[in-house]
Amino acid sequence: MSHVSETLPSRRGPLVVAGGVFIAFLLASLVNASIAVLAHAMSAPDDFNPLEPPAYVFLTALGVLAGAIGWDIVRRLSQDPERLLRRLVPSVVVISLVPDFFLFDEGEVTGVVALLVMHLAVAVIAYRRVMPLGSAR
Repeated sequence: MSHVSETLPSRRGPLVVAGGVFIAFLLASLVNASIAVLAHAMSAPDDFNPLEPPAYVFLTALGVLAGAIGWDIVRRLSQDPERLLRRLVPSVVVISLVPDFFLFDEGEVTGVVALLVMHLAVAVIAYRRVMPLGSAR
């Protein structure tokens, strides 16, 4: 076996990347749907809009797309994209949690905790499974 394939950078074609982003969106939306159902079963308010499918599916798509664009930019321009992404992704996720804390009066603890878990689920699915740090560039 040759070591050449281990040392050469690998590029994914646009269809593979688009497929990966779509898979990340689908998986994250399914996980978020499960989280929303569980949150409602655990007493989250029925009228808490962020736990309704149109809201979380749209925001999941937006988050995955924005993350994929940022991921691509970092991987193209950074000399050490793995190191930068290992710092940037958690920082962006933490910042994305901030608005949820302003929803306690609407969503109560259960609804807000569900939203926080949704953010983490999307990040884990997108960056650990579909947009991995390995084989950068």
